[in-house]
Amino acid sequence: MTTGISTAPRRRSPARTFLPLAIAAWLILEIWLLTVVADVAGGLAVAALLAGGIVLGAVVIKRAGRRAFKNLASTFQQAQQGQPPTPQQSGQGNGLMMLAGLLLMLPGLISDVAGLVLLLPPVRAWIGRRAARSLERKMASAPAGSFGGAFQQARIHYPDGKVVQGEVIREDRPGGQDGPDAAYRPPLAP
Repeated sequence: MTTGISTAPRRRSPARTFLPLAIAAWLILEIWLLTVVADVAGGLAVAALLAGGIVLGAVVIKRAGRRAFKNLASTFQQAQQGQPPTPQQSGQGNGLMMLAGLLLMLPGLISDVAGLVLLLPPVRAWIGRRAARSLERKMASAPAGSFGGAFQQARIHYPDGKVVQGEVIREDRPGGQDGPDAAYRPPLAP
């Protein structure tokens, strides 16, 4: 009797195979580079570099977080006033700024260099465009019943951009009373 479930071993994706190896190689390279710099410049210089990276990373994360919160607050304020939200250029790339701060806070010189490079606006814009394109391709190729299909469905924009405010009036209430009925419970409620 067959159950329809395959017993063949699943093939491991290359990312799951090589990611742990890449992280281990990165950690070994970071430690080796820190020892080389410590031999050349001294242990105090390495400690100062690591402390400076932590402080600079904290400042970058705090600044990006404040900017993101300010943009969120202004979007909520516009929504309460009935205005459509406007895309704000200052809010673009806050996630990448926070990633740059996190890379600066990680102990190591390679991660510090990657964080400093990510602080450059052209690099951030390029990485943001690439990530958006990659996400669009993944979502477009998603099957209709998956999470990606639901995400695509939620992103449909109407041509005129109008939002119609409304209220749902249920005609199938027991007793047919007008107004709220405290004894009414929806069918799926416990």
